[in-house]
Amino acid sequence: MANLNKVILVGRLTRDVETRSFPSGGMVAKFGFAVTNRRKNAQTGQWEDEPMFIDVEVYNRGENGKLADLVRDRCRKGSQILIEGKLHLDQWEKDGQKRSKHKLVADSIQLLDPRPQDGTAGAPGGGRPAGGGARSGGYSGPPDEGGDEYGDGGSGGGDIPF
Repeated sequence: MANLNKVILVGRLTRDVETRSFPSGGMVAKFGFAVTNRRKNAQTGQWEDEPMFIDVEVYNRGENGKLADLVRDRCRKGSQILIEGKLHLDQWEKDGQKRSKHKLVADSIQLLDPRPQDGTAGAPGGGRPAGGGARSGGYSGPPDEGGDEYGDGGSGGGDIPF
């Protein structure tokens, strides 16, 4: 029987990013994340939002070597992002009681807020995926301005490439 541990969420940061560096030179970025489930109330017939809050960790490692740096520099409380990752169960003991909590360990992140026009560093935005290309992230974002993926300048003219 096969197992799959993959999560894809779109939501907003609930607090600013906190980072911690390791002696080996690595880094982890931690932040709170909220997603909303919409459901229709059976009694009133009104749509209601049901928020879910998740702790997220992002590491600088592997093919995502600078992902924690990107999150630290570009994401703030309220930033909208898409996260792909895995669920991880943290377990610890406090005051003689065993405790546990699920968190999301991100493999890739896509910034969904528009990039500011003045090019301010540290502001949310981008629209490009971080931490993976077609192999790990799937979608590679919209084509660059001034052209499209077929090289006809986005004019819609030219031959269809298939």
